[in-house]
Amino acid sequence: MHQNLILQSFYENRYIPSEDPKPAENINGPHFFLPKSKENLTTVNEFLLLGLTYVEELQPVIFMVFLILYVINLLGNGAILVVVISEPRLHSPMYFFLGNLSCLDICYASVILPKLMSTILSSHRTISFQGCITQLHFFHFLGCTESLLLAIMGFDRFMAICNPLRYPLIMNSQLCVLLAVMAWITSFFYALIHSVMTARLSFCHSQKLNYYFCDVKPLLELACGDIRINQWLISIVTCIIAMMACLLTFLSYFYIIGFLLLKNRSCNALQKAMSTCASHFMVVSLFYGTVGLTYIPPTAAASFIEQRLVGIIHTTITPVLNPLIYTLRNKEVMLALDRVFRRKLKLFA
Repeated sequence: MHQNLILQSFYENRYIPSEDPKPAENINGPHFFLPKSKENLTTVNEFLLLGLTYVEELQPVIFMVFLILYVINLLGNGAILVVVISEPRLHSPMYFFLGNLSCLDICYASVILPKLMSTILSSHRTISFQGCITQLHFFHFLGCTESLLLAIMGFDRFMAICNPLRYPLIMNSQLCVLLAVMAWITSFFYALIHSVMTARLSFCHSQKLNYYFCDVKPLLELACGDIRINQWLISIVTCIIAMMACLLTFLSYFYIIGFLLLKNRSCNALQKAMSTCASHFMVVSLFYGTVGLTYIPPTAAASFIEQRLVGIIHTTITPVLNPLIYTLRNKEVMLALDRVFRRKLKLFA
């Protein structure tokens, strides 16, 4: 009878322990359970995403909010991308990196929002194991790329404001392409480490993922076995990369502010440069603030609402704000947008 139950649980792809699982030591996180024998391990084919809220009446409202944010993201970042490519006056390092950031923000939101919106209105809220690892990979790939791009954009503004005579020689097209390519390639292999190390884990607990998309930390809560390497990757590698990129970015802007206050006597130039730096500084602060709240180990366990609020700001709000912050305060981009849309209207007229 006991053997029949084991066979039945195997074919249903569920975990039914023959004995009470033994809790493992608490390693900088929640309690994980180690099975006593290999017969308790099963192959996980899919996860159930618990989503944002259990209140069914709020699901249509949440769906419409995310749909509006996603459309704004696509239109805003798409417009910037079209203008940067089609307008010769914007073929400069600053707008080259801005185009990269806009492309990245479109992809970043597209990794999370379409699947999230489909699960909000559907009773089928599962995601396949392969789909979960793929979503995890591209989330970390694009997130790391954005942190490196923000650091590069800070360095570009530092060179343009503090070394204007040498700026065209240093920030030439070859260096700009090289910096962008290195950011994308480095981030790809960084994310590949996370996805490979997560995919090799065994999952012997509930398949209910207590989050609205697949990320490393929620998946580790379902894993059994030795997860110290995965936790080390989050605590050390992720935090070091984020902190170094953040430090370089803020150093660039702090140096710019100090340079302008001490050496620049032109009020108009000072006002223009400070306006540009303020918008960039706002984007950087929002991005790294949410990254820190998500991945830096907290002193106390974050609540259900806090985790999701920080995640929504990081994955949804920030990509929407980037085009608004970078363009509404930039007359050059607004004029270029006006010229491009006037040309498009003449073609259709």
